[in-house]
Amino acid sequence: MEVSQILMIITLLIMITGRLPIYLTAIVGSTLAAIVAGFPISGKEDITLLKLVYSGINPVIVDMTGVLMFIGVMEKTGFLEIVIRKIIQLGTKIGGAPGIAAAGALVAGIIGALTGFTQPVVTASITGPAAVKMGMEPSKTAGIAAHAGHFGNSAGFTHPTQVAVIATAAIGFGMINVVGAIVGISIIAFSFFRLMREMKDSSKIVDNINLNAIEDTVLGKINKIPFSIAIIPFIVFVVGFVGGFPLFITGIICGIITILLAKIRLNEGEAFMLMGVQRIATPLVATIGFLYMSSVMDKIGLVNTISTILEPIIGFSPVLIMLFVSSIAGFLTQSNAAAAAIIIPFLKIVLNAGADPLAAACAAAGGSAVWQYYLTGGPVAALSTVIPVIPGSNLVKANKFQRPAMVFGFVILFICVCVVNFID
Repeated sequence: MEVSQILMIITLLIMITGRLPIYLTAIVGSTLAAIVAGFPISGKEDITLLKLVYSGINPVIVDMTGVLMFIGVMEKTGFLEIVIRKIIQLGTKIGGAPGIAAAGALVAGIIGALTGFTQPVVTASITGPAAVKMGMEPSKTAGIAAHAGHFGNSAGFTHPTQVAVIATAAIGFGMINVVGAIVGISIIAFSFFRLMREMKDSSKIVDNINLNAIEDTVLGKINKIPFSIAIIPFIVFVVGFVGGFPLFITGIICGIITILLAKIRLNEGEAFMLMGVQRIATPLVATIGFLYMSSVMDKIGLVNTISTILEPIIGFSPVLIMLFVSSIAGFLTQSNAAAAAIIIPFLKIVLNAGADPLAAACAAAGGSAVWQYYLTGGPVAALSTVIPVIPGSNLVKANKFQRPAMVFGFVILFICVCVVNFID
């Protein structure tokens, strides 16, 4: 058992460095640790390799499938684009240049939350240059655009770390997504109001005539389907989600509603829904891999070993310690996915210590989602992808602009975690 625990620790360290594929490392390292611990591959024993693998199959995967089927048909019918354009238009009218940049960040975040991979450049390539033309400083424009990752990671349904946290805590989607959305919106809003104040001081807010001209140029003509129709499936989805209706069934129903409103053949609509499920590959492998790893760590005694060592610290407040550990993991690894190597094992420890599952999950998922971008703005899919599409922007300056909003977002997260912990 001691050797298998050492192997598991080595596996976690390799995952944290990011030098090898995270999910393959988790699965292979866990398998080696289980074999060294003496667990048979299969059989009637209480603990076998086969049973540990099956422990990674979690109901949360079913919920992901429903969400992705709904989003698949929304995308292919053009309904999602209509909703996106409307949000950007409203943002522009309400806040001028800061408004269009903030709206673009929110839209990219929503897309990321639903599809599992937030790409701020999807909207920043449109809203960024427009905001700069309207008088906003390029680096600050890039900074607020890249806040999309905070919303997409925190409020998401398919990010591997988010899904693994939800499955480990056995809480299901719901309140954790609401908390994530509050945190993500607070970060975008902080930078938005900051830019509004700066641009007002420098008299750079454009008049409505120029605003409308920019909208026509940047956004183009809206699809013939009115927004009032396109938004209906989303409204039904949110109502079902908030009402606690099974997310898989909610996604299917909303997909059918979209098919009917779009007036396409049922067979074609079903094909669109199934195309959406193709995105489940990464979160599926990640969820099974992380939960398998977590089960192996538990059975070889590593969780108990770490719990015993950290008992004096965890005893102070399991939930707040979880928030601190998650934040440090995100800060150091600069990756919400890589941080899972630290977050998932520690979440299991604080849950065993009696922490409230929902509060602990919010802390585990939220800390790394906020702090992963602090040092560089995100090395893979965030600020670094936005800079090239916004002429004149600088990554270092943009990241420096982002940091106060991240600190504010963490304060909001801290408050939310404390409230959830108190209520539950």
